[in-house]
Amino acid sequence: METIKLSQLITWLEKTAKYMQENKEYLTELDSAIGDADHGFNMERGFNKVIGKIEELKQSEDAAALLKGTGMTLISSIGGASGPLYGTFFLQASMVLKGNKELTLEDLKASFENGLKGVKSRGRASLGEKTMIDVLEPVVASLVTSTEKGLTINEALENIVNVAETGMKSTINMLATKGRASYLGERSVGHQDPGATSSCLILKALKESIN
Repeated sequence: METIKLSQLITWLEKTAKYMQENKEYLTELDSAIGDADHGFNMERGFNKVIGKIEELKQSEDAAALLKGTGMTLISSIGGASGPLYGTFFLQASMVLKGNKELTLEDLKASFENGLKGVKSRGRASLGEKTMIDVLEPVVASLVTSTEKGLTINEALENIVNVAETGMKSTINMLATKGRASYLGERSVGHQDPGATSSCLILKALKESIN
């Protein structure tokens, strides 16, 4: 059976850190239009902290420990709302993976479902409110469909990246009703959400780490 190995999850974290470093100014530019102008630098700092603990994380006995360690690090090192939200995603994703040294597509779906549930509970956001949920919720729906159809992991990851990009771009024309951007009212329309953008980068990093 095709699976995702722990070593590939480590590569995912490393590639995500690289993407955050490469895109920190772009993410911060997006955030300067509708937020606090710090999203890119916060995300870079958070994932750099994860990489600083990578040797420790490599000793994780299962995927649950790996993702839990990642989530705890993000919560403690990313400022603003992003730390709790991204940290919660990884923490909740880890909850259903205890004992899993490899992940099937079903495992990945279950972990992302739980991660999404945690983020929605923490952020009190729903689809269409110009947040990272506009990427994560369609991605989870795509994983459910891919699992039902019996697609390969690579096919499923290809699908979620496409869905994530569509979700990210859909935020441009949305009116923000959650978070800092909601204070702008109609002026938030016309700007791509930085959280949706960083979420998309994380998913692209996952796909590239498995192929």
